[in-house]
Parts: sequence; structure tokens; C-alpha cells
Amino acid sequence: MSIRVPVVPAAYFGMVLGLSGLGVAWRWAQKVWSVPASIGEAICFLAIAVWVALIALYIAKWLVARDEALAEIAHPVQCCFVGLIGVATMLAGGCILPYSFGLAVALFALGSIFALAFAVWRTGGLWHGERDHTTTTAVLYLPTVAGSFVTATVVSALGHPDWGQLFFGAGLFSWLAIESVLLNRMLTAPEMAAALRPTLGIQLAPAPVGAVAYLSATQGAPDALAHALIGYGLLQSLVLLRLMPWIREGGFAPSFWAFTFGITALATAPLRLLDRGDSGAIEAIAPVVFVAANVVVGLVAVGTVILAARGRLFAKTVAYPAVATEPSKAT
Repeated sequence: MSIRVPVVPAAYFGMVLGLSGLGVAWRWAQKVWSVPASIGEAICFLAIAVWVALIALYIAKWLVARDEALAEIAHPVQCCFVGLIGVATMLAGGCILPYSFGLAVALFALGSIFALAFAVWRTGGLWHGERDHTTTTAVLYLPTVAGSFVTATVVSALGHPDWGQLFFGAGLFSWLAIESVLLNRMLTAPEMAAALRPTLGIQLAPAPVGAVAYLSATQGAPDALAHALIGYGLLQSLVLLRLMPWIREGGFAPSFWAFTFGITALATAPLRLLDRGDSGAIEAIAPVVFVAANVVVGLVAVGTVILAARGRLFAKTVAYPAVATEPSKAT
């Protein structure tokens, strides 16, 4: 007999980004507002559990559905999500850091090497040209921008902010270069297909994730750059809110996790500024975006659970492993 396992898309690692981002936001909320620490820790451990499950399923995909895995890497849009494997691994390391420094370092090393190698490989492929403009979406941020900013954040938490500043620079200038390409596509190319529209949620992420990376790699009083990054993130969130009816025309799908990492980073950055003594606008904004982050992640999580309960979370399953059984004797 055989066991059937789902073929997991690399995009599903976005669940780890959203959950770990929310868990870290709660950790900072505990530090600033003295909310219960157990909530943030529970969410962080949930993120780790999801990461473990997805890693196991993704390995199984390469073992028994290799054609599916190769097709994903060759796809002009889905390929970029593969970079999330390294990002999610680093974030899992960040979640475990308060409990095991050694394990956190190991996960960071594995994740950062994978993320950097994939970013270099994928960017080199993109520079070949001949890309169809209609396949250009915010997923282009994932290999270089997300990978660099998360590397900056986690390596700084491990005690190396000098390396964090280098990776922050790599992510910052990659973001600025790619943003112009994406805006040109959205303004001049044909309307984005309904199935691709949820990927616009990634558009929210660079500014607030960059703010978290910047604050992780620097010290001192709040400054204008941190405020500017948060401000641009707020603008992006309002634009996406205005577009939500159009984005939702294709119905709910797990791709809506694309919104969660950006909104949780937008909640975390103001909390980190409050911890540094900020006040005024940041003090007013912080509770609003914190609540918004919890609502967004909660709604997407509930939608995902409903899809799973209806058997619609995974489009395909494969048999793994095949186990030989002794044929039954006729009686």
C-alpha cells in the first residue's frame, strides 16, 4: 500500500512568514505594552511547526513528484517563491533564538546560504531578458529583497549588526530597482490575471520589512529613515485596501498569505521605535496597525483552515512511499 501526501507549492512557505512575523510583533508588544508573553510564544511555535511540516512535504515533493518541482522552478512567477524556503528557515531560527542560540545559528546559516544562492541564481536568469511583461509581479521582490532584509534582521539579532547593515543595503537597492519595473508593468501592461492579483500583497512588504531590518542593524534614537519606511508602508497598505475588491475577484486562496508578512512587519517596526523612546505619530499608529495585523493574519488563517477542511488546500497529492505488502491468501 502507499501513503498519499500533498504536493506543496513553495508559495505556502509564506504561511511561515506571516505567522513568525505576527509572533515577533507580539514579542515586541509584550516588551512595550506588557501583553501576555504566552501569546507571542505560542504563535512563534506554531510558525516553527508549520515550517517543519512544509519542509518535510517539500522534500517529499522532490522525491516523488520531481517533475512538479522542476516545473515550479521553471515557471516565470512560481519560481520566485522557492526563495521563501530560505527566508522561512531564517525566521524559524529567529523564533527559536530565545530558547537555543546554537539551533538558531544553524537554521540561520542554512536559510541564509539557500536564500543568497537562490537570489544570485534567479537574478542571473532574469538578466537574460525575454521576459513576458504580464508575468512580472511583486514576487520578484522575494529572492533579493525579502532574502536580504530577513538576513539583515536575523544576523543582527545573532549579534552581528555590521553584517546586517550590508544585507540591508543589498535589500534596499534591490527593492528600489525592482519597484520601478513593477510600477511600469502595472501602469502600462495588460490587466493582471485574477489568479495573480493576491501576489500584490507582497507589494506591502519591502518598506516595513526594510524598516525592521534597518532597526535591527542600527542603534540609537528613532530617525527619519525609519519613519519614512513606515510611512511608505502605510501608503502601500491604503492602496491595497482600495484595490481589495478587485484583488478578491478570484476568490480566496492560500496566496492571500502574501499580505501577512508586510502587515506584521508594519506592526513590528513602530513597536521597536516605541521601545527606543519614540512618541507622537508612531505612538498613535502602533496600536492601529498591531490590531490590523492580527485581523489580517487571523482572517487568512481561518480561510486556510476552511480550505483544508474542505479538502481544497492542496490541488494534487502523490503516493509516498510505496510499501510492499504480503498478498492475502485465498480462503
